[in-house]
Amino acid sequence: MAGNSKKILIVDDDATTRRLLRSLLEKEYCVAEASTGEQALAMLAGFAPELVMLDIVMPGVDGYETCSRIRANPSSCGIQVIMVSAKSSREEQSQAFAAGADDYVVKPFDPYELRARVRLHFRLRSALDTIAPTGAGGGFRVDTYCDCREAYAQSVTHVQDVTVMALTKVAELRDTETGEHLVRMRSYAQIIAEELFRGGPYADRIDRQFLEDLYRASPLHDIGKVGISDAILLKPARLTPDEFETMKQHTIIGANILDDVAIGAPDISFLGMATAVARFHHERFDGRGYPGGLRGTEIPLPARIVALADAFDAITSIRPYKAAQAATVAMGIIQGDSGNHFDPVIVEAFLQRFDTLVSVQKQTQCHAAVAIGANSLLPEQLAAAAM
Repeated sequence: MAGNSKKILIVDDDATTRRLLRSLLEKEYCVAEASTGEQALAMLAGFAPELVMLDIVMPGVDGYETCSRIRANPSSCGIQVIMVSAKSSREEQSQAFAAGADDYVVKPFDPYELRARVRLHFRLRSALDTIAPTGAGGGFRVDTYCDCREAYAQSVTHVQDVTVMALTKVAELRDTETGEHLVRMRSYAQIIAEELFRGGPYADRIDRQFLEDLYRASPLHDIGKVGISDAILLKPARLTPDEFETMKQHTIIGANILDDVAIGAPDISFLGMATAVARFHHERFDGRGYPGGLRGTEIPLPARIVALADAFDAITSIRPYKAAQAATVAMGIIQGDSGNHFDPVIVEAFLQRFDTLVSVQKQTQCHAAVAIGANSLLPEQLAAAAM
C-alpha cells in the first residue's frame, strides 16, 4: 500500500509463495517482489527495504549468497533478513545464520506467527535506529548497529527470564516444595534435551532455540496449580479419586494462563512451548494419560521430555505422602515404563546421561536455597555439564 512507510522485499522464485506473503503483509507494509536473488540485489538501492523475506532455493544466486551479499554491502548491512524456506534441518538453518540471516521461518508457516515475527523485526529496527550513534559526518555506523542489535537481543532475553521468574514465583507461593523442584526439573529436562540434540531420531527437531525455549518453558509446567485449592494441593496424603480428577485440571488451567499471556506477547517464542508443556506433560506414551489421551508422538516433544524429568524428580524427592527413592530406583522405574508412560527414545537419552543427572541432583540438593533466575544453572552451564 502506498501509505505504508515500512518496506518489505519478498524474494522467492515461486509466484504462489510471493502472493501468499504479499496478502499477509501488504495491509501493514509497503511490499515489493523479486523472483531471483539477482533481481533482489538490484532493487535494494531503489526500493530500500528495511526487511527482506528471502527464499533459499532459487535459480542463479541462491538465498545464502543473496544474504551474504546484502551483509557485505555497507549500505544494506542494516537490513533485517528473514529466510523463508521449506528446508528445516539444523545444518541448513546454521548455514542461513552464518550467511547473516536474522531469523528463519520454515514452510508451511503459520500466518499469525509470521506476522508477529515481522512486527518484532520492525520494532528491533526502530529501536536500533533510535539508539545507534552516528559517525562524525552524521552517517549511520554499521559496526555500532551490529553492537546495538546484540545488546537489544540480550535485553529481550533478560525480559523473558524475568517473565519466567515472575510466573514461577506465583506457583512457589502455593507450594514451598515448588522452587527446589523447578530448579532440579529444569536441569534434568535440559540435560536430556542436550542428549537428544546430539543425535538420534529427534536430532533434526532440536536446535539451540529449542533448548533455550525449553529452559524457560519447563519451570512453567505446573503453573496451573495456582487454580487448585489448598485442601487438595497441600493435602499430606494421597488424593481420593474425586480429588485427583480436580487436580488433573491444573494442566488445562496452566495452558489457558500461558495461552492468554502468549496472545499478549506474541514475540516471546518460549510461551508457545510453555503452553504445550503445561497442557500435555501428564500425557502418556501409551495413550492413557491426561487431559487429552494423546499417544506416542502426538504428544509434543517438549512435553515428553518434561514428563520424564518431572517423574524422575518426583520419585527421588520427599513428598508429604512418601519417602524419597534412590536415583537408581527411579532409573529402574523409568526404564520399566519405557513405551508405556515414557517415550523410549527419551528414556534412552535419560539413561545415557544418568550419571550427569545424579550429579546435578546432588548439587541442587546441597544448594536448596538456590532460586529460579540469575542464580540457577544457565543453558550453557548445563550444556557443559552434559558434555
